[in-house]
Amino acid sequence: MDSQAPCVEPAGFSKTPGVPHETPKGERPEMSYAGLIEVMGRVNDFLNAGSVLSWDARTMMPKAGAESRSKQLATLAVAARNLLCSDEAKRALEGADAEMSGKPEDSPEARIVAQVREAIDYHERIPTELLRRKTELGAAAHEVWAEAREKADFSIFAPALTTMVDINREMAQAIGFEDHPYDALMYRFEPGTTTAGLNTLFARLREGMLPLVRAIADAEKPRSDFLFREYPVEAQMAFALKMAKRIGYDTDRGRLDTTVHPFEVSFTRNDVRITTRVNKTYMPMSLFGALHEAGHAMYEQGVDPAYTRTPLATDLISLYAVGGVSFGAHESQSRLWENHVGRSRAFWANHMGDIKAAYPGTLDDVSDEEFYRAVNRSEPSFIRVEADELTYDFHIMLRAELESKLVDGSLEVAELPAAWNAAMKEYLGVDVPNDAQGVLQDVHWSSGQIGTFCNYTIGNIMAAQLFETATTDNPGIQTALDGADYTPLRDWLTDKVCQHGRRYTRDELLQNATGRALDPEPYIAHLTRKFSDIYALA
Repeated sequence: MDSQAPCVEPAGFSKTPGVPHETPKGERPEMSYAGLIEVMGRVNDFLNAGSVLSWDARTMMPKAGAESRSKQLATLAVAARNLLCSDEAKRALEGADAEMSGKPEDSPEARIVAQVREAIDYHERIPTELLRRKTELGAAAHEVWAEAREKADFSIFAPALTTMVDINREMAQAIGFEDHPYDALMYRFEPGTTTAGLNTLFARLREGMLPLVRAIADAEKPRSDFLFREYPVEAQMAFALKMAKRIGYDTDRGRLDTTVHPFEVSFTRNDVRITTRVNKTYMPMSLFGALHEAGHAMYEQGVDPAYTRTPLATDLISLYAVGGVSFGAHESQSRLWENHVGRSRAFWANHMGDIKAAYPGTLDDVSDEEFYRAVNRSEPSFIRVEADELTYDFHIMLRAELESKLVDGSLEVAELPAAWNAAMKEYLGVDVPNDAQGVLQDVHWSSGQIGTFCNYTIGNIMAAQLFETATTDNPGIQTALDGADYTPLRDWLTDKVCQHGRRYTRDELLQNATGRALDPEPYIAHLTRKFSDIYALA
């Protein structure tokens, strides 16, 4: 329950979603918009409780707790789904539909009604037992994946992944699709995205980015030795948190912890937690992991308080309590703050003194320009989360292509490591040394998130599109960034993106903010400009 923040009424809202509307005379109270909000609030409560347990499982829980935790999570997910699809919810939806019939189509109330109807239809296609199997396996498979990664042995994880792929194939058939089963799975994370459309988008990115990658391969590399010195773990965590707070992460409503794979999770906008991972001989991992997750967190912290416990702060399709309208939209905020701000020249001109103070004596021989170039160096790498801006999307293309083949049956799980290694060689020219640095590096497949990797590239594209519009239409934003003032940009993003929660679709959000739907050209221009400058390319 979001009890700390005042309930602010957004534009176009006749009443805030959590405040009961007067029930029309002669109708039962539960058959009303207010009744629908009450039921959806309970759905949101179930999902937030599940998120708390998931956060604990990935940060604090002892290994022996995995089996019982998987059942707890499954119970909550099924309870949320059953309540969503219950007769009680359907009666409330029927009353709300009639009560809100005169509202504009894009009003919060009309969108809530439409989203609940869509979600009920979606979930009624998926057998309850299939959802339970997926949730239980997802919780248990995380521990199996962690062990396999630690031992660099894909064979440990292969049986669980085989079952998870089978479950996702069943889900795709249940959900339904026109052209490719992968489309049905991507719908959960990025509605409207298709395999065919993704292939077209990837082709344009390769066209724009490959010449740059090849030119850089022959260019002189920036100095980066100082990134690999000894950096105490405690100092890294303190500095990472300091920088996250500096750009706007509110620690009165959040906290930073360590984990194997960084993530952000919210339990309403008033409790939004982030994690990062630490390598004592490679400091950028903790720093940029924290900035990235803080970007996610500020999206959730910026959702209008009026949307708390409503469908506008609940993904009723993925059964996840989140305010971001799509996973790609969410990723746009993390990549914007991490790359367009945190890896900018201005950021390190302003904060080189801070980082030198955080690690006394360690960076005394490094200038802000050297540091800027080092944290933006581009070179092929094995690990997606450590990849630079320019090569990052090739990691995503690889995963999306392999996932689609797993789902349509043209690639078997047993063949996955070899296919992964071959694609890494083709795209980035690297030889993968072991499974831990290859096919086992991502947590997503263990939890059954097949269909989500495209979100990262879509987020990169959105980030560039939003940042270009913000700084072009409002030159004062860039001036403020040059002076280490992050409030104008944060306010612009809150106004254009965060506050709206799930009210608008991804493309509606982009259209309202930038005047057009998803457009890769600002992203390609950003990469070309930045890396041509760093590597002195013609």
